[in-house]
Amino acid sequence: MKQFYGMSQRGNLDEALQGLYQPQFIMLLSNKDQFESHVAALEKRFPGVPSIGCIGMSYQLGVVENGVGIIAFSDGVKAAANVLEQVSSMPVKYIQRLERDIQTVGGSERDTVCIDFCAGNDACVLTTIYTALRQRGISLMGGTGDQGRVSANGRIYEDAVAYGLVRNQNGRVKTYKENIYHQLGDYRFVASNTDRANYILGALNGKSAKQVYKDILHVTDEEILTRTFQNPFGKINGDDTCIISIKEVSGSSLACFRQVNDSDVLILLELGDYRAIVQDTIRQITRDFPRRSAVFSVNCLFRYKLFSQQGYMQNYLKDMAALGNHTGFVGYGEHYNNRFVNQSMTCVVFE
Repeated sequence: MKQFYGMSQRGNLDEALQGLYQPQFIMLLSNKDQFESHVAALEKRFPGVPSIGCIGMSYQLGVVENGVGIIAFSDGVKAAANVLEQVSSMPVKYIQRLERDIQTVGGSERDTVCIDFCAGNDACVLTTIYTALRQRGISLMGGTGDQGRVSANGRIYEDAVAYGLVRNQNGRVKTYKENIYHQLGDYRFVASNTDRANYILGALNGKSAKQVYKDILHVTDEEILTRTFQNPFGKINGDDTCIISIKEVSGSSLACFRQVNDSDVLILLELGDYRAIVQDTIRQITRDFPRRSAVFSVNCLFRYKLFSQQGYMQNYLKDMAALGNHTGFVGYGEHYNNRFVNQSMTCVVFE
């Protein structure tokens, strides 16, 4: 298979599409002002080609913050694209669409992946989608776009998740998740006074969540939102840790980017040697896939901000380019199988 990346910093779709011929699956990353026109123009240019899109930043060797990026697969790919609607209330109502697409594309855990762009309620969406995917062992990776809108096959949807099932007819696929954080001290907290709908974390071990965070890290209210880059919370999930970013201070509570439930056990995390961890990920992928056709990744907005503040973002993209054709987008939350995580990187590698 082949992966195409085209972009325009000024949002010119024709410029971004230069050199793209006979795509078999297309992903559109646009800006909020041009999203609708880009979706319509892309469908007109490549009618009937499975496509998904969202509002967000794309990257390859540089980041397109407010223009348009096109990522497309061709030459040995079988794909289908669709949406599950009503994700805030009843995404399972549309699960037959996914089940039909799985039948159409065929494939297995060895050669097929599901890539999704979500408009919200990610945890529920992933649980729903994965009930269908796990019957074939198919992995999922993706992320959340901006402005609560996604597209599929030339149509725009709100309160929906757009997905693409992609089968590599020339080799294997495999998904990865990268965590650049580890546990800080031996702090363990039981969450309470949570508001699941608004992702509010009210108390930790019976005390104000905001005050607990401030007392441990010696920060002010104003510093909490930047300190989450270095010290997010973590939720233990088997042998894995799901990262939970802080969105804002809400009275004596903390609003997060991921749902926290009463009685969840949380830990506090700290930033590790992210440069070394990235190199470990690259080495692992190289060992698993001596020959690589493409790597598509989703990096969290907070990772993008952290790497940019540290002057590492350009070097990060250069490091990842050592894998070959690497592209991706900046998400507001990352998806890995049935897990919704923050401040992480997820990717899929095609042989």
